[in-house]
Amino acid sequence: MELMNQIFRLGVVFAIFGFIWGIFELGLNLLSGGRTRTISEIYFIKAIKYLFLVDVTFLFCLDDAQNLISTFNIVIAGLVLLTYFVGKLQNQQNKMAMFQMMGAGITPKQTTFNMRVEIGVIVLAIGVFSLFIFYPDIAKNPISIWFHESIINIEDTPVFGFIFKVIGFFFLVSMIFKMLNGFNYLISGKPFVQASSSFQSFTKNKKDDEFDDYEELDN
Repeated sequence: MELMNQIFRLGVVFAIFGFIWGIFELGLNLLSGGRTRTISEIYFIKAIKYLFLVDVTFLFCLDDAQNLISTFNIVIAGLVLLTYFVGKLQNQQNKMAMFQMMGAGITPKQTTFNMRVEIGVIVLAIGVFSLFIFYPDIAKNPISIWFHESIINIEDTPVFGFIFKVIGFFFLVSMIFKMLNGFNYLISGKPFVQASSSFQSFTKNKKDDEFDDYEELDN
């Protein structure tokens, strides 16, 4: 039960952090006048986002009463963070595959997805999270403390707090499914759901159907 509570709380934290960061990114877009960002700018901002996310997550792993590190919370938070980052990576891969398979005319050079850099950002974020375990004082900086306090304040707000708790529930369900999927893959070599394979077969069939239609029109 404690495991479920911890994952649920992290779901709420991630949701509120994403909301706050979304406001920050909206401000950046307004200041830049809607200018299209380069891939370097995109990954720099993503790296900053991930670093602050692991920083804030670490602060929520501390024991509130004694301000000590909870080993249980650290282990669970590390697994959740890794699962969350890998899920984001897979979503980017699926989008890339979708654009290519649907014939959207988007080449890899035109996209904002770079596998090596994406993995590098994830490794950096997890590495910093591990660093906080040995040097917890580094995590207690003014910006991360502000995020921590803001998340708590929003969580305690009656209406917004309830909305984010609903999101946290779905996050809990999603995390449980992904973890079970991962364990099943380690044991049997196959995940519960092979979404990418299903997507590829679906898009292939659809493209074949569309090709047949065009052939009939030409004839």
